[in-house]
Amino acid sequence: MKSKARNTADRRPAQGFTLIEILIVIVIMGLLVSLVAPAMFSKVSSSQRKTSMAQMQMLSTALDTYRLDVGSYPENLVELRKSEHPGWDGPYLPRDIPDDPWGNPYVYAVTKGSEYPYSLSSYGAGGRPGGEDDEADIVFQ
Repeated sequence: MKSKARNTADRRPAQGFTLIEILIVIVIMGLLVSLVAPAMFSKVSSSQRKTSMAQMQMLSTALDTYRLDVGSYPENLVELRKSEHPGWDGPYLPRDIPDDPWGNPYVYAVTKGSEYPYSLSSYGAGGRPGGEDDEADIVFQ
């Protein structure tokens, strides 16, 4: 007959992670994040610039359609949504005029006597004319 008392040798040690193991995992994760994060943040910047170009292309299409209907380009972008000009057959945009990806309005100006009938641009992350890298102006012509 076997004894019902358990032998201390049959006991298993409590399972789990030690503090050292957890610290090692945290250090490894920190190293991985420090290597991957810069690459990911540079992708965010380039995607904002691409979004800005895509929005300006959409605005350009609306501006050209406006010109075909009215005969001239609008004085400002608001006229793409609402205008009193004869021949206006808008709105030429389905929603309000978007801001650039950095939350600033696009810069639009009719340019007379130039190779291009208008200029459409974004000042980039800086929100001011000029700048370099992420703050450089994005111009659509």
